[in-house]
Amino acid sequence: MNALADLSLIQAADMVASGQTTSVELLHACWANLDAVNPRVNAVIWQEREAAEAAARVADQAVRDKRTLGPLHGVPMAHKDMYYQAGKLSTCGSALRRDYRPAVTATVISRLAAAGAYTFAGLNMAEFAQNPTGHNKTFGDCHNPWNLPYITGGSSSGSGASVAARFNYMALGSDTGGSIRLPASACGVTGLKPTQTRVSRYGVMPLSFSHDNVGPLTRTARDCARVLRVMAGHDPLDTTSSREPVPDYEAAMNGDLRGLRIGVPTNYFLDGADAPVLAAMEAALQVLVARGATVSRFELPLMDAITAYGGIVSRAEAAPIHAEWMRTQPQAYGQHISGRMYPGYAIPAAYYIESLSRRGPVLKGFAAEVFAKVDVLVTPTIRTCLPTLAETDIDHGPPGTEHKFMAVSANTRPFNYLGLPAISVPCGYDPNGCPIGLQIAGRPFAEGRILNVAGAYQADTNWHAEKPAILDGVAA
Repeated sequence: MNALADLSLIQAADMVASGQTTSVELLHACWANLDAVNPRVNAVIWQEREAAEAAARVADQAVRDKRTLGPLHGVPMAHKDMYYQAGKLSTCGSALRRDYRPAVTATVISRLAAAGAYTFAGLNMAEFAQNPTGHNKTFGDCHNPWNLPYITGGSSSGSGASVAARFNYMALGSDTGGSIRLPASACGVTGLKPTQTRVSRYGVMPLSFSHDNVGPLTRTARDCARVLRVMAGHDPLDTTSSREPVPDYEAAMNGDLRGLRIGVPTNYFLDGADAPVLAAMEAALQVLVARGATVSRFELPLMDAITAYGGIVSRAEAAPIHAEWMRTQPQAYGQHISGRMYPGYAIPAAYYIESLSRRGPVLKGFAAEVFAKVDVLVTPTIRTCLPTLAETDIDHGPPGTEHKFMAVSANTRPFNYLGLPAISVPCGYDPNGCPIGLQIAGRPFAEGRILNVAGAYQADTNWHAEKPAILDGVAA
């Protein structure tokens, strides 16, 4: 039965729908891995097994009754613990919300449920989604299932670890500066940050209004395509959500890359990159070239403005969300969270308004120059070999630790300020046996294109199907 936990999301849903397996069997296969691995990985904060078992039985009865089934029917899931579900815990990774139970349900959770999925647990995360590593002082650090002392990436740490460790078929993450793509890269799974406004953010803990995104972490790009079609589209409860039509992403993944123009930046994204990461990227590019793509290398415009403005916006927008708690309960926060937020209160309004008002022109100039030359950009997701949790513990580490901490998200943050879609797929391992991620980004609302590139790469490679040795010997 444990092989059921190795299925992709699409395989799991399709096998339940066809009667080849049951939702109860999927759930138990996931729990077998969870029980064996989670004590060492620490990806799960809470569980609701009785409710999940009941939901699985209802899903199986629907199959026996030959009812119309949704595209995710009978698939058990667990999500980053900041997606509100009425009456259920939503800790947001913080002591301040250890017992918080919201009265509303996030639109994306409702849409996943309407497609036939159900949740069984809440996943560990960085405190209030504010670090790129997986550290958490309240619930304990999340550990990389490929090599336990190493970071999982954050802030969706439990999401990446749970999918990699095979006790989850899909986990929602959030991405304000890379928090979907970083754990996808570090944990060897696939993570998609859609275009800003593509997916509703109603009922999701906010961090930076202008940079927050909702997206999935899964085994494969095709899994992401199916989930995105379920979640995307305008939501009256989120007036910022786009009215752009939602295509059938999965149907568009034909693997045809003939004539595709790939751009590789010569500035910023490769600065200080480690040799194993560069070698993995170059090998991945050759796979795409063999499918008919061409590669050009050139300097990206406006990178200084993008990084400077992006940092101002994210800090200025996070600060007021936490102002009351920071005044009354500052000791409840991790040191690095306080250190990040205090400067936000000192940013002049003029700087914030300038940074926000320049976003449109910067995006327009960037897109006009870059996407006239290429169809997608390809970079490493994380420039360096993964650091350990100890090496990035800025609450307790020596001087210089912050540099390693911030370097983790250097390649993902620019696409949040620009609002562009980007996906991370596994493309190899570093010398410590930790996964390396390949980041593919495109123009606004080009999710279909980057998913097709990612899917074509995964059709010709097997990195996404490999699983960590920590699962060896686990029996259902």
